[in-house]
Amino acid sequence: MLVIFSGGILGNLLLGEPIIAPLKANNQLLLSSIVWYLIFYSPFDVGYKFFKFLPVKVICAALKEIYRAKKVHDGVVHASKIYPSAYVIMIIVGAVKGNGPGFVKILERLFRGVWTPPVVEFLAPQFSTKACLLASFIYVVDKQSDFITAPASIVHFGIVLFFVYFKLSSMLLGITDPFVPFENLFCAVFMGGLVDAFQETFYGKPKTEETEAEKPKAD
Repeated sequence: MLVIFSGGILGNLLLGEPIIAPLKANNQLLLSSIVWYLIFYSPFDVGYKFFKFLPVKVICAALKEIYRAKKVHDGVVHASKIYPSAYVIMIIVGAVKGNGPGFVKILERLFRGVWTPPVVEFLAPQFSTKACLLASFIYVVDKQSDFITAPASIVHFGIVLFFVYFKLSSMLLGITDPFVPFENLFCAVFMGGLVDAFQETFYGKPKTEETEAEKPKAD
């Protein structure tokens, strides 16, 4: 339940609202409990095998991404009602609600006795987090400015297509993170990548303390 309702729990925590409020939806609690039972305890693993069947898995993944876009949108709208002019808060809340499981992953693993600090989402964000941040930014620009002239329904539909396309691409084609080329280009231009490359080309790699320590000392 911590993972399933993580987006709402974290969103309410950030906005100063009751963190257990997402658990008030009895229908969602019942549905999540049934799915949990079918996956882990159905006889002969029928539920697990059914949801692992590729066509069913693809449909479920597409539906999940459609719901993810809705959660991002609802997070931005919710934050805008409490902080009407705080655009950064809107983006953060939208991203957290869209990819809550990624942010509570380390806490969930800690409860299970597995401590994995390297997978903290703030340090190494996955594609889902980056996509939710981008979608939140687009929603904020659409709702708080006049730069986007398309109807809100068209903007939402485009974000849904973006989520679904890249999710299915990762499942069927092995595309993990389409943001990586743009990140590499940005780092090369604005984070000193080109300067480091020129320095290594003309002056060699800079000496480090480890390299100096490995040199044999003269008697």
